[in-house]
Amino acid sequence: MRYSSRIAHAALGSSLPLIDAPRYFPHMQPDMDPFTARATLEWLVEMGCDEAICAQPVNRYALPDRMPAAAKPAPLTPAAETVASVPQHVPPAHKSDPVTEAEQSAAGAATLEDLQAALSTYPHCELRLGAKSLVFSDGNPKARVMIIGEAPGREEDRAGKPFVGQAGQLLDRMLAAIGLSRDHADAERAVYITNVLPWRPPSNRDPEPDEVAMMLPFLRRHVELADPDVLILMGNHACNAVLGRRGITRLRGQWTEGFGKPVLPMLHPAYLLRQQAAKRDAWADLLDLAARLDT
Repeated sequence: MRYSSRIAHAALGSSLPLIDAPRYFPHMQPDMDPFTARATLEWLVEMGCDEAICAQPVNRYALPDRMPAAAKPAPLTPAAETVASVPQHVPPAHKSDPVTEAEQSAAGAATLEDLQAALSTYPHCELRLGAKSLVFSDGNPKARVMIIGEAPGREEDRAGKPFVGQAGQLLDRMLAAIGLSRDHADAERAVYITNVLPWRPPSNRDPEPDEVAMMLPFLRRHVELADPDVLILMGNHACNAVLGRRGITRLRGQWTEGFGKPVLPMLHPAYLLRQQAAKRDAWADLLDLAARLDT
């Protein structure tokens, strides 16, 4: 949108060519004081006017009669000619591999505190940018049983602890039924809980393969440092990360091995909240876990 250059001249002292404004602004006086002109100009700008029109149209596509000649390059000296004749090899920019960097960072952690600090400074997983907190673990790190879930949800992201929402409350009741608890002081009756991903995915979406690949070295090191007797894999994504297999309804209840530990896949508590009939299978798996711990 355009406005008269007379207004701009009166308001800003511009050197733009002047034209009469009555054709465009019949309500305006030919001569106005600078304050009124400035207020009018500010109003026009707010209305979307962004160009002052001149007395003569401007052809912005016209070319000059004579194009300026390109400057000739300076002649090369003998030394410069020698250097220019030699092919210059420019090494490609180094791009770090996120998985390799994760492996190096995880391997350098000597304690669980070191591992948590390494995770908090790991820059390549973009989930950290949208999460409120790093959800590392909960429970007794000396426990015989280590539970691995999928990823934090909304409640877990707020609290900074895994399994604290509805699914977590159901998990606590399931564990209590066989005498286990995450806050039990006795390692024989305690559990230790973590997730494949320490940050909440947006809208609780499924983990992406590259996100799991980046976090897998940290998870493996987590298991090594906690050194539990058995691992419980809650749901498909935990099984896929540790065992490289999916199909939790087929895998559940069958002892196998992962990360050098005995592994028992189980139905995720969130699934049990939706499928009440599946609680019978979960109870059978809990009894199997209790029997193995007793022997």
